[in-house]
Amino acid sequence: MRNLDEKEVKIIKELVKNPRSSDNQIAKNTKIAVMTINRKRKHLESEGLLNYFVYLDTSRYGTSALPARQLYVIKFKIGITKKDFIEEFKKDELTKTKNTEYFYESFLGERDGQLIWSFIMDGGQGKEIMEIFNGKIVPMLEKWFGKNCIVESFSFRLTTQLRLLHNYIPILNMKNGTIKKDYPNEFVFIV
Repeated sequence: MRNLDEKEVKIIKELVKNPRSSDNQIAKNTKIAVMTINRKRKHLESEGLLNYFVYLDTSRYGTSALPARQLYVIKFKIGITKKDFIEEFKKDELTKTKNTEYFYESFLGERDGQLIWSFIMDGGQGKEIMEIFNGKIVPMLEKWFGKNCIVESFSFRLTTQLRLLHNYIPILNMKNGTIKKDYPNEFVFIV
């Protein structure tokens, strides 16, 4: 386990509040030397602990390009391992290209000793998502692991996102793509 030092926690809190913050701005807000911030930020990035990415809201509250969102949970037959899944996932061209537009998030887990794949799909409407699931996702999994690889599955429609990555609560603390300036620093969660 990697413990963060006090300066790293302060730097990360500033980046959580606004990932676009410059080292100079962070130094001003935290009273930590700019060179220290630069060094620590680069080190956290190289360790894979600090990541940046963009979130575009394609839901009906954003661009409405993909207004329907559905959560799927698939339980695989005994014998399919996480390692097997990841190997197939990495080498399948559909995973890297075509399906990117449909998958919002996905996770691997375990239930009763069996591999679980859960994912959130975006689409134009509920029916479209079901067609993609049955017409593309299920055949892809059967290609990877054979017919009858799915023991159980269920899905339900998601309607409102409340929280993202511990700290981002769009209906409460977000404005113009960052955490509101008046949101208390002590409410920003860092391990």
